[in-house]
Order: sequence, then structure tokens, then C-alpha cells
Amino acid sequence: MPNPLRIAIIGPGKVAHLHAKATLQTPDTQLVAVYGRTYQKAEDFANQYGIRAYSDIYDMVDRENVDLCLVCTTHPSHREVTVAALNAGSHVLVEKPLASTLEDCDAMIEAANRNNRYLGTISQRRFYAPSMRIREAIDTGKIGKPVLGTIQMLGWRSEEYYQSDAWRGTWSDEGGGVLVNQSPHQLDLLLWYMGDIEEVYGVWRNLNHPYIEVDDTALAIVKFKNGGLGNIIVSNSQKPGIFGKVHVHGENGASVGVQTDGGALFIAGMSSITDPPVNDLWTVPGEESKLAEFVAEDTAFFNTIDATVYYFGIQIAEFRDAIRAGRPPMVTGEDGRKVVALFQAIYESTRTGLPVKF
Repeated sequence: MPNPLRIAIIGPGKVAHLHAKATLQTPDTQLVAVYGRTYQKAEDFANQYGIRAYSDIYDMVDRENVDLCLVCTTHPSHREVTVAALNAGSHVLVEKPLASTLEDCDAMIEAANRNNRYLGTISQRRFYAPSMRIREAIDTGKIGKPVLGTIQMLGWRSEEYYQSDAWRGTWSDEGGGVLVNQSPHQLDLLLWYMGDIEEVYGVWRNLNHPYIEVDDTALAIVKFKNGGLGNIIVSNSQKPGIFGKVHVHGENGASVGVQTDGGALFIAGMSSITDPPVNDLWTVPGEESKLAEFVAEDTAFFNTIDATVYYFGIQIAEFRDAIRAGRPPMVTGEDGRKVVALFQAIYESTRTGLPVKF
């Protein structure tokens, strides 16, 4: 048996606790250390999990023989800590989004390639059974070529949420709003299903959060390189939060979809996942009657797990297997960059009033 994968956390904030718990319940992994800019905060975190605290990433990776760092810092600081961990010799898995700018993404990807290390980004909703069914339906030709993809994510973030951390709701420390923080999961699924983008026209607004600088709502029309079209509607302006859905319609007329989030949407460190992810649309020829079966199966499974940490653990386990097999992880740094390119294009399109070509 190989030795357990030695894992360290960078950034002891709210979401870091979920990654710590996920690592502890993932077989063949060992949580060994945490890095924090403020040593006292890192030490407090370390004491909760019986690990060691560090204020230097190079020292931590070297002393603890770290195989994988989980980056849980604020978005604009992802580049600095990720490049340091890669240069120190660790593989790195970054909380979404990969970064808040393409320049930062490229520096992180370059560091991974230069150091012969794997870089990935958290997108645990890919690992939901209903999300995987859609990918399988596309791969096996059940809907023909995907020709129309849509996202509807209608959620809510309160003033209390934005005041819970000083970095929230700011361009300098969050890097953006709903597009950067809440939407990357759905954007990633849309790109995973529909493929690369040719052109985007988008617009963002702040509809009812005057106490933040950034977007609480954004819309976009997407042209994909495969000839398909896309429509994106994402918002933090609907109390108490309605749903997050990704639907794909095929050239043969068949449609498949997933509700990734239902009801009051999950907030890391502040709430739990209350509704199971389910397929909410399935008209594959000959499989129309399976929708109720899928929903019952996924709901029953959801009731046996703590979904708040379970899917983080599944992605960590997949990354562990990728390292050992010498292959890229399922969700790569390049995948994370595509999401950043999409939301940056929507911001750019709003600034110019013009579509952005890729």
C-alpha cells in the first residue's frame, strides 16, 4: 500500500474547515498542516485538527513532505500562494474560481508546467451523479450534438453575508460578485457540456445590494465553437434563493438538465446543503420514464451523506488518484481558466457594450 497522500491547507478561513473535514474522511489521505498569513489564526485552525501551523509555504511543504496543497484564500491572492506551493514542490487544488484574472491564471498554469506538478480547481458539482449523467448522455450521443445550453442561478446573499468577511463584495479583495463567487460551478458545467466559446455578449448590474461594489446579477448570450448557443442568467437578488439549474438541449430534440442547488443556496461555513442535486429534465428517447427513478435514487443517496463535505472529498480522492497515476486531474487548471475567461468576458462586454470574441 502506498503512503497516504499528505495534504496541507493554505488559508484557514470558513471553507477551509470543509476541506479539512473532507480530507479527514477521505481514505488514503492525511491532513498534516495549515498555512496562514496570520500565524495565530493558522495555529487556532491547526489546534482544531491536530496538525501543525506555518507562516511560510516553502517551509511547510518541505518540513511536512506535502504532496497536495488545498488553496482556500481570497480570490486575488490565489496566484501568490499557488505559485509558491508549486515552486516548493507540491501539487495544488484551488478553491473556485482559479483566480480573478487571466493573468493570474496563466502564471499559475505556467508554474505548474515548469515544476511538473498538477494544478486543479474545485468544481465538486461535476461529481454529482445527475451532472455525470448529463456528461454520459452527451458522450454516448443520446442527445446528438449539444446545441443549446442554459444556466439559471437565482439565489440570495444578505447584508449579513457580505459583512461576515471584509473581502466580500469588493473588487480589490473578491475580484467580482456573483459571477466570480457564486456562478463558477454552473459556468464550469456549461463549458464541460457545451465546449469552448467563440463569442460572448454580456451585461451585469447591482440590482438590490447598494452596500457592495460588485455585481449581484449578470446575463450573457454565448456562441460556442461547436455552433451551439448558450444563455446565462445568474443573480444573488432573489430571497431566499430559488435554484441553480444547468440544462442542455441536443440537435435531436432531446433535453437533459440538473438542478445543482435548490432552495436557499449553500454558503460555505454559514449554511448546509438542504436539497439534493437532481436531474430535473430528461427527455432522452426511450428514457423519458427514468426521470422519477433518477430523482428517487439521488434523493435516497443524499439522505445518507453530509453533502456539505462529501463531494469535496470525492474531488480530493480523484486528485489523489490522478497524482498516483501520473495523469491530469478531472478538473484542471486549464478548465478553471476557461471559467475565468468567461466571467471576465462578461465584465469586458459590459464595459464596452460589445461582444467579446475568444
